[in-house]
Amino acid sequence: MASEFLDFILAIVVIILAAKTGGYISNRLGQPSVLGELLAGLLLGPTVLDMLHSWPVFAATPHLSESITLLAELGVILLMLLAGLELHLAELLGAGKVSAVAGVLGVFLPLALGIGTAMLFGLEFSEALFIGLALSATSVSISAQTLLELGVLRSRVGLALLGAAVFDDILVILILSVSLALVTGSGGLVSIAGTVLRILGYLLAASAVGMLLLPRLLPQVSRLQISKGLLALTLVLCLLYAWSAEVLGGMAAITGAFLVGLFLARTPFKQSIEEGISAMAYAFFVPIFFVNIGLDVDLTAIGSNDWLLALVITVIAVLSKIVGSGGGARLAGFSTRESLQLGIGMVSRGEVGLIVASFALVEGLISSASFSIVVFMVIVATILTPPLLRASFASPTRSDPAGPGTAAKVMAQRENDGPQA
Repeated sequence: MASEFLDFILAIVVIILAAKTGGYISNRLGQPSVLGELLAGLLLGPTVLDMLHSWPVFAATPHLSESITLLAELGVILLMLLAGLELHLAELLGAGKVSAVAGVLGVFLPLALGIGTAMLFGLEFSEALFIGLALSATSVSISAQTLLELGVLRSRVGLALLGAAVFDDILVILILSVSLALVTGSGGLVSIAGTVLRILGYLLAASAVGMLLLPRLLPQVSRLQISKGLLALTLVLCLLYAWSAEVLGGMAAITGAFLVGLFLARTPFKQSIEEGISAMAYAFFVPIFFVNIGLDVDLTAIGSNDWLLALVITVIAVLSKIVGSGGGARLAGFSTRESLQLGIGMVSRGEVGLIVASFALVEGLISSASFSIVVFMVIVATILTPPLLRASFASPTRSDPAGPGTAAKVMAQRENDGPQA
């Protein structure tokens, strides 16, 4: 047992050092630090070095990968909590029209193109359907981190992007319910209606607690003689919201963490909460999350006959989000440049696309070959997003910020190893 623990902490040392080194090199090359951290994970994973399975010091340690994955999940939850703390709820609601149109088109265009492409390559409709669903999902955590580094999370684009990601999450869940009803023949309209009511019920309850109870609870806790009591309460609320979002609301856990960040940002304790969570997250949990994305990804598992489909699916995954979400933003009144920035921000699939594909694989709805193709698409789309976002914001003429001083604040955080996870 002692040996397992020692192997575990040594693996964490390797991961954090690799993440920080990759992030530093990436930043020195003019790219977001998150790109270097993602590539560090790919290097340590089965695609190249296979750290957890082929290195003698780790190979005989059971459950090491699962333990690291649990820490990584905490990392992405804390990252989305920080993204919520950075925003104002009123600003996010003000971007509702753009978010809705961009989110809807950003789901249905990748879904349709994914299904059509997979069927052209000879796959059955049921399997093509879930490949299309994996293309529809967006994981906004990578984009949120990059926008934080660039100091534009509270720009018009940043606000609309996070709102569109919420619409994306809800739509993918609803379409998943409809897809299961079509493929398995069970549930039907009753199941779909139940899913809608479940999501709405969660959002209403979470909002009521966040807007009515939390502003009264936090001042009381801050007066108690408890060491770091406010920070402890924030962690409890974040984890509880994340748990309830998935278990009670049927949504992604990161959505719950993002919501509680929005509600806590409305309180006078925002700055102290943000400082405490940021130090803990960026020093430990968030680097593990970014590296872990590549630790279990084996791109060599794709068979020689499947590479053409993998490449085509990946190109469609990138372009369909840019055209779908970006086109939706353009229709809703964004400039061409802002629309392109938002579309690029929706490209990353991350853990959400993998969750959809893993579920379909376990249920026997897609083959292991199709799952490997989806994994390839997810990792490439995720790695491409940070440099593409930086390039789209490279001009001195950025989107008008929704709040003053944001860029200066983020740059100050970066000096203290803040958003550079």
